[in-house]
Amino acid sequence: MTSLFAYRKHIDATHTRELRLPDAHQGQQSGLELCTLADGRTVVAMFDGFTLPAEQHVEIAPSIEPLTLTNALREEIKAASPHVRLIGQRMQEQIRSKYSTEDEMYFARIGVGSALGVYVFETGEAEALAAYGAHVEAVRQWGRAERAKLGLADATPAAHVSQG
Repeated sequence: MTSLFAYRKHIDATHTRELRLPDAHQGQQSGLELCTLADGRTVVAMFDGFTLPAEQHVEIAPSIEPLTLTNALREEIKAASPHVRLIGQRMQEQIRSKYSTEDEMYFARIGVGSALGVYVFETGEAEALAAYGAHVEAVRQWGRAERAKLGLADATPAAHVSQG
């Protein structure tokens, strides 16, 4: 399971002291810097099977702490992390590979209209809406799985309404 650590980088005129990560085999990664929070702490994800080396730079060692992920902290990390933003972009690309923005607006209009009882599906529309919904939910699940790899799994997955 991925572990999260926070620490404060030490920067002086000649050096930047960062967290030392364990060595990994070629093609593997032991950890990844996720972001720097507003309070100045840098958050690092340590991947499963790796342990943070005990030997750290003296300037940063006192600041290293394991993180307990609260919902608020998870959201702060997600908002600050370029890796999470990239996951979001990839999710949009996956949706756009099959459905345009106009398609999404169309499905939103007919779905809301049907839910409110002011629209009756024409032939094939309910099936098309269901296929769209299944595709988007699969993409959302992929995004949740990618964030979980970074140690940012949602505490409670978002509820969704299924039809049928």
